[in-house]
Amino acid sequence: MPLAHTWSVALVGLEGHLVEVEADIAQGLPKTTLIGLPDASLSEARDRVRAAVVNSGEKFPDRKVTIGLSPATLPKTGSHYDVAIALSLLTAAGVVDPDSLRQTAIIGELGLDGRIREVRGALAMTLAAARAGFDRIVVPELNAGEARLVPGIEVYGVRSLRQVLALLRGIEIPDEAPPRAEPRLLSESLTRVPEVDLDDVIGQREGRRAIEAAAAGGHHLFLHGPPGSGKTMLAERLAGLMPDLTTDDSLEVSAVHSLAGLLTGDAELVVRPPFIAPHHTASMSSLVGGGTGMPRPGAISCAHRGVLFIDEAPEMHPLTLDTLRQPLESGYIEVHRSAAVAKFPARFMLVLAANPCPCGLSGTNHGICNCTPQVLARYRQRISGPIKDRIDIQRQILPAARGLSDDEPESTATVAARVNAARERQTHRYRDTAWILNSEVPGPVLRRDFPLDTTSQKLLEGLYSAGRITARGFDRVVRLAWTLADLEGIPQPTVDLTHQAFQLRSGEPLTPLTDTRPLKGLRA
Repeated sequence: MPLAHTWSVALVGLEGHLVEVEADIAQGLPKTTLIGLPDASLSEARDRVRAAVVNSGEKFPDRKVTIGLSPATLPKTGSHYDVAIALSLLTAAGVVDPDSLRQTAIIGELGLDGRIREVRGALAMTLAAARAGFDRIVVPELNAGEARLVPGIEVYGVRSLRQVLALLRGIEIPDEAPPRAEPRLLSESLTRVPEVDLDDVIGQREGRRAIEAAAAGGHHLFLHGPPGSGKTMLAERLAGLMPDLTTDDSLEVSAVHSLAGLLTGDAELVVRPPFIAPHHTASMSSLVGGGTGMPRPGAISCAHRGVLFIDEAPEMHPLTLDTLRQPLESGYIEVHRSAAVAKFPARFMLVLAANPCPCGLSGTNHGICNCTPQVLARYRQRISGPIKDRIDIQRQILPAARGLSDDEPESTATVAARVNAARERQTHRYRDTAWILNSEVPGPVLRRDFPLDTTSQKLLEGLYSAGRITARGFDRVVRLAWTLADLEGIPQPTVDLTHQAFQLRSGEPLTPLTDTRPLKGLRA
């Protein structure tokens, strides 16, 4: 049989495309040609496949071999096509029965000795194959754990080309040495904080209220204050207040982590919201995604449905921080490269933490701040106005006075129960829509279908007329007011809760509405 084909998967972002791998053996001088827009690593597959086939005890055809990857207009990148190319070639040479490869997708990189090495993105590729109706998929053994997370498809984890051939021939599978995993950062080291509890935080009533509201409604948060006041402690406990991911979200987050190379061979679905905390020196491409050739997901996509925490935010390059503007609004990021345009999910909760000035002493009684007014202004302007306008909650965190708090601090479990109840109310309210949380609902829909009462509406209109909030801020205060109502367990925000939502957004102290000082400056 001089012509045969197998199937593999190409990834553009998280979107999988089925690729038909064809092999044609014709008369002519011995030569192997690979066509179909391969990149450099894929073009080298000719030599890897030749050596792997020979070292696996099979004969490589000494004739003209043409290998085509279809569709030809789709750029192909990576080495995970190696096994599919080898099996297509051996099927064309009559070594493998073509019926044994029906409804089978194949991924894996070949070593020169025939071993099959792990690849990135196996979970996303398996998802694409299952959705395309394939019955089974052959993957490297180190990727079998994450591939088996996908329901509805049979997964075969193999160590070498010899094992694949034995599997297809229906004979005893030879034993091979266990594969060695490539060194990598584990998902746990990037997405999980140490076992911490909210009752570790002393005082900070307003800070606790802020992170509770952020967790309940999925709101972005900006914490600022002197060093050692508890900003990082509060941020690290935020993810613990959030409920487990739904099945669909868990698969999507796990697929992103698979493509980023964060899942290991014994992988399980990511069931807890990720906590990603890149250093403030992180580059633009590491934050939003990119790289040469086919783009890869960045930190904001790895934080999808979780928390992205940027400590010392003013120290990050302003242009890098400003790249978050569009993902904060849309919930996804499109990375454009000459080879392709990749779209990654990026619906995360942004948490920024900042000191009041470069020395950290401005506005405190712990020392004298030597920063000039010009230095203070430049430092605070490093977080741009458009970024701040997209943040729902702003709180100043001051050092708590030890021993002066009479209230017993609530534990993470206690607050998480309220957060979970608030999210259930949101799920019920938006059950017939495409949204889940208050922070996701577009402003026009919120004003039309879920309006505030007349008194609350007049309050916000007065604040808007006085220039205290922008049009975007108006909608964000409404969303936050609904979240506070959900935490209180009432059917609609009251004017007091609407006023509190404005204070949380503006960074003003939480005072009752009867105290008119927060409304000073309103025009009649």
